[in-house]
Amino acid sequence: MNKNVVFVIDISGSMQGQKVKQTREALLKILGDMQPGDYFDLVLFGTRVQSWRGSLVQASEANLRAARDFVQRFTLDEATNLNGGLLRGIEILNKAHESLPELSNHASILIMLTDGDPTEGVTNRSQILKNIREAIRGRFPLYNLGFGHNVDFNFLEVMSMENNGRAQRIYEDRDATQQLQGFYKQVARPLLVDVELQYPEDAVLDLTQHHHKQYYEGSEIVVAGRIADHKLGSFKADVQARGEGQEFRTTCLVDEEEMKKLLQERGHMLENHVERLWAYLTIQELLAKRMKVEGEERAKLSSQALKMSLAYQFVTPLTSMTIRGMADQDGLKPVIDKPPEDSLPLEMLGHRRTFVLSASQPSPTRPSSDINQLPDKVTGVDTDPHFIIHVPQKEDTLCFNINEEPGVILSLVQDPDTGFSVNGQLIGNKDRGPGQHEGTYFGRLGIANPATDFQLEVTPQNITLNPGSGGPVFSWRDQAALRQDGVVVTINKKRNLMVSLDNGATFEVVLHRVWKDSAVHQDFLGFYVLDSHRMSARTHGLLGQFFHPFSFEVLDLHPGSDPTKPDATMVVKNRQLTVTRGLQKDYSKDPRHGAEVSCWFIHNNGAGLIDGVYTDYIVPDIF
Repeated sequence: MNKNVVFVIDISGSMQGQKVKQTREALLKILGDMQPGDYFDLVLFGTRVQSWRGSLVQASEANLRAARDFVQRFTLDEATNLNGGLLRGIEILNKAHESLPELSNHASILIMLTDGDPTEGVTNRSQILKNIREAIRGRFPLYNLGFGHNVDFNFLEVMSMENNGRAQRIYEDRDATQQLQGFYKQVARPLLVDVELQYPEDAVLDLTQHHHKQYYEGSEIVVAGRIADHKLGSFKADVQARGEGQEFRTTCLVDEEEMKKLLQERGHMLENHVERLWAYLTIQELLAKRMKVEGEERAKLSSQALKMSLAYQFVTPLTSMTIRGMADQDGLKPVIDKPPEDSLPLEMLGHRRTFVLSASQPSPTRPSSDINQLPDKVTGVDTDPHFIIHVPQKEDTLCFNINEEPGVILSLVQDPDTGFSVNGQLIGNKDRGPGQHEGTYFGRLGIANPATDFQLEVTPQNITLNPGSGGPVFSWRDQAALRQDGVVVTINKKRNLMVSLDNGATFEVVLHRVWKDSAVHQDFLGFYVLDSHRMSARTHGLLGQFFHPFSFEVLDLHPGSDPTKPDATMVVKNRQLTVTRGLQKDYSKDPRHGAEVSCWFIHNNGAGLIDGVYTDYIVPDIF
């Protein structure tokens, strides 16, 4: 089918830099994929809302050329009038349906890209949801793309669900342009609209969703349900939908004899699989409905979803997952099967169940619902190993280096009140050339909480839970979330690892892979403290000592030995130090390229800034 598509793009100030560059690149490539029979328009929203044409125009060569010019020239605005931008896009599609009847046979699609919260115009989320729902009135789907870590993804997800679409997160990475293009390709070829699968009322019970607004090339529609007793012979499905200017109808019948033969041969396998598929789809729909309601109705849907999750052993937001380190009845150790990314939840069949579901609600791991959300300022250690200390009171950053031999283990965080600790072991730079600096990096981290026997060993190759007791081993190719005794560990495939404690503390481990022309010839790790405000007042370590407020003054700025890096005198902890202004990279948001951070560099292994001397922080064991 030809399509009518309106792109609604956030151009607020937070989109500056890499985001707007990648958005432009993706839009230019998407415009290149438009078909001659398609109609389109572009809406931009910042403080103001502006549209390219204000009405749908055909994807002719002249119009596409003009649209590309518009995309390359637009400038960023200040605030985020999300409500106004969406209503303008909806208005363009609605007017086209009313004034151009021939376009009513096309598949209409609204796609919004935003990286932040509404800050201009209508900002109340409930009111925005109502406004969009009433404006669209079920005529076409709304797809929301949430760019980056700071976007309120739950809000975008609910809005899409209420309007027959879905939301997708676009991660800030070097391939964000490809992510945007990849999403567009999923909806670029609509085949049918208003697809409905109808079944005999007396023959089928407990149907999952069987009405879909649109069906695209390369997608699928799955409906599951229960066949009533002795009704297999009358089971059929009538499918009706609209195509390009025509009605589509077909009937799918069941060959009863073939079905009976199949059930005799493979019935036990087939019935178990289909029943679990039905349960999975039903749970997903209950969770989706739950997001749209409040109060008693929400509690009822939560109860239904939780009951089914436990009955069918699916991991959901309403359950938590525990790993039992016990041998099975044959004396074999548990085997953890790790599902591929975006697959169905882990199947737990037979007596070798290593994951146990409980009906407790996991504690939030971040102030936001998104575990990947990062604050603007972080404290951490990365590269050679350079420590980055953000001082909020000064809105400034301090840096220092530790020069030690490969193999040395350093105490990064130590909380004597809880026993929680993070230690890191140094590795050297492979293939170091003659005369090159002996760079060291963190190649192994040990995160432990002795009070609960929790241990996590992280290397650039593997993540091992409780290595001392033969716990499960994960690789960086896995996507997994584990919970044990108040600690949530989330592995984000090939990117990072998050460790969140019930007391509110959150840490991130960044994976650095060697790439072509890299100055470092060995994979290594970065470590960042994202939230430490609930750690005890006695927390210490090379990073831990800076969880507590402290102050400093910078005086007598003067030229240093490097004309690009001025020196100054710093007064800190009643000491005077000579410090140098320079740049250090923070890799917490971009593990490959990093972001430049301007900081005051403290020389001589942090002498005068850290308590004691750096050798006080050398420990004998990773745990």
